[in-house]
Amino acid sequence: MTTPEAQTPEAQTPELQDPELQNPEAAGAKVASGALLIDVRSAAGRASSGEIPGATLVDRDNLDALFGPSDHPAITVDTPVVIVCGSIKGSGPVAEALAARGYTDVSHVDGGFPAWKEAGLPATEPEPSAAP
Repeated sequence: MTTPEAQTPEAQTPELQDPELQNPEAAGAKVASGALLIDVRSAAGRASSGEIPGATLVDRDNLDALFGPSDHPAITVDTPVVIVCGSIKGSGPVAEALAARGYTDVSHVDGGFPAWKEAGLPATEPEPSAAP
């Protein structure tokens, strides 16, 4: 005999995992192992603080640009993804949105780009005209 909870759709749906918040060193190692690094900072933010060479730039308000149904068939729900922003307030919602879309290996950087750069991970200097 089954309980009523076992018959509900919620009980049959696997629970989504929260994206992992990783320290910059762990995130850098994951990227070095082949994870897709996505920078969701604004163009102005990147210009004023520097960029991460090789990062995929995505507007955090338009995730469909990269994660739409057929735009990038090489990116699958099993592709390891690391999100970086200026802080976890920017990267966290993006990581959660990807996890909600079914991506299974999503993490974001604790401390954002400033922590990434402070850890000595690959980063360029700010554009001279954009530096504070």
